[in-house]
Amino acid sequence: MRKLFLSLVLVSWAFVCGMAQKSTVQKMMDESRNNPKAAYFLDILTGRFGGRLIGSDAFENAQQWMMREFKKWGVDVRLEEVGELPFGFNRGPWFGRAIGAEEFGLRDLHFVTPSYTSGTHGIQMGHVVLEPKTEQELEKMKGTLKGAWVLISGTSNGMAISRSPKIEQIRNNIKAENKEIAERNAQKRREAYQNGTSYVPEEIREYPALFYKEMVEAGVLGFIQSSKVPLTALYDRDMIDEKLVTDFDSLPTIPDIKLDEYQYNIIKKLAQERRRFWLEFDIRNHFKLGPVKYHNLVAEIKGTKYPDEYVIACGHLDAYDAGTGAVDCGTGITPLLEMARLLAVSGAKPKRTIRFVATAAEEFGIWGANGYCLQHSKELDKICCVFNRDYGIEPPVGVSVPDCMYDDFVKVSQPLVETSTDQWPFAVSRGKAQRKPTRLQSSDYSAFAMRGVPTVDFTCKDVYGLNFTYGEIWHTERDILNKQNGDYMQRTALVTAIELLGIANLDHLLSRQGFFESESK
Repeated sequence: MRKLFLSLVLVSWAFVCGMAQKSTVQKMMDESRNNPKAAYFLDILTGRFGGRLIGSDAFENAQQWMMREFKKWGVDVRLEEVGELPFGFNRGPWFGRAIGAEEFGLRDLHFVTPSYTSGTHGIQMGHVVLEPKTEQELEKMKGTLKGAWVLISGTSNGMAISRSPKIEQIRNNIKAENKEIAERNAQKRREAYQNGTSYVPEEIREYPALFYKEMVEAGVLGFIQSSKVPLTALYDRDMIDEKLVTDFDSLPTIPDIKLDEYQYNIIKKLAQERRRFWLEFDIRNHFKLGPVKYHNLVAEIKGTKYPDEYVIACGHLDAYDAGTGAVDCGTGITPLLEMARLLAVSGAKPKRTIRFVATAAEEFGIWGANGYCLQHSKELDKICCVFNRDYGIEPPVGVSVPDCMYDDFVKVSQPLVETSTDQWPFAVSRGKAQRKPTRLQSSDYSAFAMRGVPTVDFTCKDVYGLNFTYGEIWHTERDILNKQNGDYMQRTALVTAIELLGIANLDHLLSRQGFFESESK
């Protein structure tokens, strides 16, 4: 009789818990429909803070705002230090114009500068010269370099002009090679003149800013390089990654401008024709004294039964600052905030801890996510899975997982499947085992996956037909609010919140057996 009574109690308790979960899910659905906040969060993130590189006031201010929001909802939140930079960087407004070239269609200039590079000293105007390609050219034009904007060769990939010892050695080797080529060409020219014949000169090797140091010493105003549209602006990798500059007194002082390729070509032609015109720039790139520490933000709804087991949602808060980080990674942080709010206001009491991680320094090499995994190494085997959002704006329409998790995802996705519509469909499918990365790769997921933690991606679709193209926006000036969609972010938040809660309330950890491909393959 006692065993029967206990069995009835357990069945009743399971029924009550099941009903409670259904009630919580319904509350989240109602809240998402009647009081959506994703678009509001996205507007704050992009409009009040903008681009959010680590080391910037924008990043730190956005992080403090997020902490305030989590606390308002009663969600525990903290900062976890990841590392520090020797100095910080803040981007202000910038503009440029051409003077004396209006008849050629040039006036306002379309350009960007990489982060952690120098601005101008107020408004600076100067003439334009083409960079010297040989020592002879440098000697001939050295008097024209002072106060000039220099057009350098190559097409920008968004990074700053490199000044690393490795690149300087490459430049020196090319200079020596070009000197030999020039000597051979001079000999051929003399012989051709003496013999009354013609000759074909050898081509010299070109390299962007080949005489960088010499031009800086000569007093140039800055460098201008061609860039494809939309313009990409990344950062000074030598300073940040290679720690080329750690002294505040040794920061760069020469602007590094990446100019719209169409305008660049017009300016280059005018310079080749030695026409009289000027360029004027005002670039407000500012550094701040370091060291500047950077942190991951970690918030959580503590588990009631298995508090030391976790389901994680993450995205990176840092974003390049030529745009406002609306897509990369507003597409991760906006739903992260909203899914936490939906769970909190619904009164969710998950069995396992649901953790929200807004990482730092993803753009500088997955530093934040990797730091999280190092700091939480003892917890990694207790993580059910990680949902990392860092791709296009499209909302989830399904999930595909290997066999080891399929039945569990069918169960936790039931509310989404049952409420599926033509506009907002959702389906669960069987997927293949994932390949486990051996190193950090393109996004934060890799820090977890390389350590054997399952990372789950949704199947997504541009359901409104917005003709979204991620490559057009990624790391460019176009990563702004008008490339996003509030409905998509709201749907992403709701779907992820329901999945998080369902997985947190399973009576077992998700199986990892067969989630990753066999390492023997």
